[in-house]
Amino acid sequence: MKKRLAVAFTGPSNSGKTTIIEKVARILISEYRVAIVKNDPKDKATFDVEGKDSWKFFQTGAEVVVTSPTRTTYFSHRKKSIEEIIRMVDDFDYLLVEGLKTLPLPRIAIFRNAIDESYFSYSEAIAIDDSIDPNDYEIPPAIDILDLNDVEQIIGWIKTHAKAV
Repeated sequence: MKKRLAVAFTGPSNSGKTTIIEKVARILISEYRVAIVKNDPKDKATFDVEGKDSWKFFQTGAEVVVTSPTRTTYFSHRKKSIEEIIRMVDDFDYLLVEGLKTLPLPRIAIFRNAIDESYFSYSEAIAIDDSIDPNDYEIPPAIDILDLNDVEQIIGWIKTHAKAV
């Protein structure tokens, strides 16, 4: 039976979100099926090579799927809701979401050097390193404080708090 649990990561640019998601995924993948959704709010990511067939097909405005013996890539012109993405990916135990702070998912905010308290209202935990003294901030008691360098602790929090999707 599928678990299909999801958790989100948020935080300022260059706080370490991608690094911690990568570390968590590498450990979870040894036992579980893992899917990752990354939000690209500024539309900066590029995924295809200009001039190649798949790029040409995408330029027509069509939905494009490229399949090979080792991967399947889906290029869409349509913004997908998280529910649509979950239905597409379907076969996972843990879904790790980077960004999309309006999603109603348990969320770990990642901080280095300073905490941006505006993240508190939509975070259930914060992960910080020793560049931050949590006593310098008024962290609400409902927010768990995790060690950004303790991947096993973060995975433990995820296993306890991830939401069924």
